[in-house]
Amino acid sequence: MNLRELVSALNDFASPALAESWDNVGLLVEPSPPHTVNTLFLTNDLTEEVMEEAVQKKADLILSYHPPIFTPLKRVTWKTWKERLVVRALENRIGIYSPHTAYDAVPHGVNNWLTKGLGACTSVPLHPSTAPSSPANSTHRVEFCADAEHLDAVLSKIKDIPEISCLTTLPARVEGEEQTRVSLNCSQKALLEVVALLSQNSLLHHKTEILLLQKPLLPHTGMGRLCTLSEQVSLSDIIERIKGHLQLPHVRVAVGAGRTLESPVKKAALCAGSGSSVLKGTEADLYLTGEMSHHDVLDAVANGISVILCEHSNTERGFLSELRDALTIHLQNKINIIVSEKDRDPLQVA
Repeated sequence: MNLRELVSALNDFASPALAESWDNVGLLVEPSPPHTVNTLFLTNDLTEEVMEEAVQKKADLILSYHPPIFTPLKRVTWKTWKERLVVRALENRIGIYSPHTAYDAVPHGVNNWLTKGLGACTSVPLHPSTAPSSPANSTHRVEFCADAEHLDAVLSKIKDIPEISCLTTLPARVEGEEQTRVSLNCSQKALLEVVALLSQNSLLHHKTEILLLQKPLLPHTGMGRLCTLSEQVSLSDIIERIKGHLQLPHVRVAVGAGRTLESPVKKAALCAGSGSSVLKGTEADLYLTGEMSHHDVLDAVANGISVILCEHSNTERGFLSELRDALTIHLQNKINIIVSEKDRDPLQVA
């Protein structure tokens, strides 16, 4: 596939607009066009060892879940390992694409894969995503009625205000008088100018309605998951399920105050990666994530919530096999998709 065609398909699979505002997602490194992709290489972290593997396997595009370029690069030299990744990618005509938190948000993404480690359950996002493009950049709708005497002058001035959209007029009958109902969408900044304009005429001002436009929530989409198990099970059983799902010999466990390893778990809140900010304040029997700060663990335990920590990328990496199968279908078997064998969590138990 042509690189740009493939990137478009990847964006359709999980829109970059669903990523967190602080994230750096999408196509990060692009070889000079035209660039054809025969082999797509999947990894959780793009290290130098993984890059060498991608070169050896003749990858044309690397999909790295974590963006290898996060903070801006001021130069591209051989001095630092992240700069060297860019050099190696361009020298070998390999593109780099990162979805990161866009894959956290989608219903078929990382967090939903992580819920499977709990056993049979239903789940909802802890922080639902909103539709990224509706209602565009407008935050408010303003509606007011005007008679023929004032209409043209008011519309002329409104059209001069930036960030006004969807301006419509309809005939209306108000208190037995023929008038015109004006409706418009505007930004927060434009709203102040519209209100100031209408306030100059008390008859218009008293007939004005201002509505707050809210973007609709996307079903089953968002950060984190709150899971309700079909049947409550003990914390010790959940620990074994998680270890089996993530193929880990060990996890770190903090038992909530007043709880034991045999205490029942019915509700579990989870977030792949680093989950403190997403999980904070959620009422549940258990928090499941890769890593949390010491003090956030203490807060959870004090509130009777047990915590399972699996190390950051261990809560994400296993998703790559499922992703390979899903992308094979999504891309209609047009390219070869392989998962890195060198990608691994940097931490181990010694």
